[in-house]
Amino acid sequence: MASNILVYVEQRGGNIYPATFQLMHVAAELASKTGGQVEACVIGSGIAGLADKIAACGAKKVYLADDAEFESYRVMPYASALSAAIDAASPKTVLMPTTALGRDLASRVGARKRAALVIDCTEVDADGEDLIATTPMYCGKVSSKFRLTGDRLQMVTIRSNVYPAAEPADGATAETVSVAAALRAEDTRLSLKEIVSTTSGVKDVTEADIVVSGGRALKSEENFKIICDLAEVLDGAVGASRAACDAGYQPHTRQVGLTGKVVTPAMYIACGIDGAIQHLAGMRGSKVIVAVNTKAEAPIFKLANYGCVIDLFVLVPLLTQEFKKLLER
Repeated sequence: MASNILVYVEQRGGNIYPATFQLMHVAAELASKTGGQVEACVIGSGIAGLADKIAACGAKKVYLADDAEFESYRVMPYASALSAAIDAASPKTVLMPTTALGRDLASRVGARKRAALVIDCTEVDADGEDLIATTPMYCGKVSSKFRLTGDRLQMVTIRSNVYPAAEPADGATAETVSVAAALRAEDTRLSLKEIVSTTSGVKDVTEADIVVSGGRALKSEENFKIICDLAEVLDGAVGASRAACDAGYQPHTRQVGLTGKVVTPAMYIACGIDGAIQHLAGMRGSKVIVAVNTKAEAPIFKLANYGCVIDLFVLVPLLTQEFKKLLER
């Protein structure tokens, strides 16, 4: 087994998911310690043009599974394609993003390849032939380290935004290798009839550098407009607590927390959120946390870098105005 690192490139409609570039950074760090090279695998339809973007971030070889069957994600065809790419590349390590797709695909392929697999890592490091993977447990109260030995394929999914993105280099090129996945009848027995987007082009909380979240204190869907206005000015995403989503103020696709989406943005602004343990577990990895709440004893203040004990309906519109002035300069 070679010491190479294979990065799974998650793409949606021909657009590379931002976490991929963070994985390329991790792969480069590991390769510098193991002496291997960084390679990548892209699965989709009409995705040959993505190879140059991946090459610019350090991939020396790109495996392309380009077929009409891969136009939209289905776990069985994608699992066969990624398994075929692993067979062709014979990597030591496979890196994937911790997304809904990444979790689904990694588990399936890991079982097929009898790999050592750790999901949702916040840190990975090489120790000789072994891979040391760190992942949070018990709502983020503890971190566990796993040693993936070098005698079998190592697979990990890495949480978004815990590593910086790789810097692209001008003029970088990569060898491209076509991967022909032998799809079985059972791989394609389920056909996709329609895809309905629920995001309307709005940033997802897992992708944004800034997330502005609101809680039940917003009291209505209409009042969430002040959260949306602040997020728009900051080019961020709108999040919500489980209580706010359960009350119908926001869709569950925006729910932040252990039972929703785990986020690690550069800044997390929590407005009217007391800080239930499930919510804190979903955002405690944020680099800077700002809490706005009228309850000085709210648990979220123990985690916040900056706390504002004030009515959110007073402060949030003021923040929106001031940020708008600053950004217009």
